Amino acid sequence: MKNLRQRYERFCLRHRDKGIPNLMLYLSLGSALVYLLNLINGGGILYEVLCFDKAKILQGQVWRLVTYLLTYSLSSNPLLNFIFLYFFYRLGQAVESSVGTFRFNLYYLGGIVLMDVFAMIFCPTTTVNIGEFLVDPEYFSYFYSNMAYYLHLSMILAFATSYPDAQFMLMFLIPVRAWLLALVYLVLIAVDVFNMCYPISLFPHCLFPLIGLLNYFLFFGDKLPNLLPFAWRTKLRKKPAAAAGATRKPIPFQKAAQSSGAKPNMPYTHRCTVCGRTDVSDPELEFRYCSRCKGYYCYCQEHINNHTHME
Repeated sequence: MKNLRQRYERFCLRHRDKGIPNLMLYLSLGSALVYLLNLINGGGILYEVLCFDKAKILQGQVWRLVTYLLTYSLSSNPLLNFIFLYFFYRLGQAVESSVGTFRFNLYYLGGIVLMDVFAMIFCPTTTVNIGEFLVDPEYFSYFYSNMAYYLHLSMILAFATSYPDAQFMLMFLIPVRAWLLALVYLVLIAVDVFNMCYPISLFPHCLFPLIGLLNYFLFFGDKLPNLLPFAWRTKLRKKPAAAAGATRKPIPFQKAAQSSGAKPNMPYTHRCTVCGRTDVSDPELEFRYCSRCKGYYCYCQEHINNHTHME
């Protein structure tokens, strides 16, 4: 499994610049345009054409498998909707700059496919008998209308994994770390699942909010500890290092660093070649050495996949 993930990482790195750049920008602008057109005509004609509808998809309207991404609105307040779209545009832009255009496209496409498969299999088109209750198919329109919502919310987890210590100003006043916001999101997802299980157990429909999480685990599961507080992350990193300390072999970086022009005996261990930040000035950063650069060049987590290789 580890070798498979490494091959996948190398594949994504080689094709980093392929795909659709600024994907979230196009989705946000498209969603804003659909919302404005619905406000102008005073109804939901365009929404009815683009929204997810299993019965109509089976009749041949396959574009609904994708266009439902443009139909979600957070509330009836236009200002809140535009703030919501701008917020997730910035999150998507940050995640894309961190993991690369190609991997971000795969991440979003994977979420769309998982949502579509789940909805097409489990969301009924006729009345369902659940225990002593008869559930009308119109009730399941709740699932359809929230598909884009859960897919967008999973972006919070992806952002928090890439930038766990980034800070948001909640209500423009309260500073909140990204990892804490991600944990709040996980709690809200658990509450949604519980609400769908009570008082009527709508299994497996109640698992619908977890589909966005499944996509997250597929692409970012190996970096799940980044959602923990900084002190806990530091302890988790120190334990494997202490266990392997007895068998670790020294790597002659000093000689290579001298040949590349670096000054020896500096008061830090790692220094980013691009931005100059070190493990002393920014202890929360992770540093890596690029295998494609000629020599031992160190880069921080923001530039290891975004730099010009040294020849």
